[in-house]
Amino acid sequence: MPSKQTTNFLPVLSLLIAATLWGVIWYPMRLLEQGGLHGAWQAVVLYATAALIFVRCWPRVFEAYPKALLNLTVMALASGWCNLSFMLAVLDGEIVRVLLLFYLSPIWAVVLGWLLLGERPSRGGLSVLAIALSGAVIMLWEPRVGYPWPETGADWLALSSGFAFAIMNVETRYLQSIDIDVKTVVAWLGCVVVAGVVVVVMGISLPVVSGSVWVGALLLGALAITVMTLAVQYGVTHMPVQRSAVILLFEIVAGALSSQLLTDEVIGWQEWVGGVLIILAAYLTAKREIKS
Repeated sequence: MPSKQTTNFLPVLSLLIAATLWGVIWYPMRLLEQGGLHGAWQAVVLYATAALIFVRCWPRVFEAYPKALLNLTVMALASGWCNLSFMLAVLDGEIVRVLLLFYLSPIWAVVLGWLLLGERPSRGGLSVLAIALSGAVIMLWEPRVGYPWPETGADWLALSSGFAFAIMNVETRYLQSIDIDVKTVVAWLGCVVVAGVVVVVMGISLPVVSGSVWVGALLLGALAITVMTLAVQYGVTHMPVQRSAVILLFEIVAGALSSQLLTDEVIGWQEWVGGVLIILAAYLTAKREIKS
């Protein structure tokens, strides 16, 4: 009989792999952008490729959709905006700042859980909320303005991505009767739809790029997106939620290290102090997560 240490090894490893990939995926995305492939088109290609690989799940998607039309649609749209806005943010913003603002999602999760699921936060939950908000205020404080406010479009995208991520998680928890792989494909198709709408509304024409850029985008979707998703699914399935959520915070470490090695971005004191509080809030939220 395998030991507990042995049985925990693969779930921990899978989560670390997923967190690392999410923390460094900005780099190949920037290379694709430099090759002429706009971020919105990247989202279309990456997530369409991942969804096509799982085409065997599509019949069950069509079967499940009428049974939970509204909730699956909300989840798909939230997933679409979450992933698209995150991609656009890491393409244009400072990596560490984007990741930290994204990880304000525990704030939105507490608020949405309260409003939509009736999960009234305890004193401890409100304390975690206060810690995260304090981190956000420090990070976003602009002396010239005199109050905390996002400085760039990338800031807004990162904040909205975290908010959409919280909505997606609330809907995912609500849709307990739907298989995980079905919800995953729905989420991927939502990314394709949302990115496609942005492409049309903004009039972003299909770029003329080299074949190597298209191949790179297809490989990134087929390998990175699917591997990250499957690794997270495996890890959270074989490990308590609170432990997996803490391990996934390694994404911030991977993002910080890769940005320092591959860019000339400088992490200021506001990002350091605010980031510590945001990570602490995410950690405490994970520790307090109730096992389902």
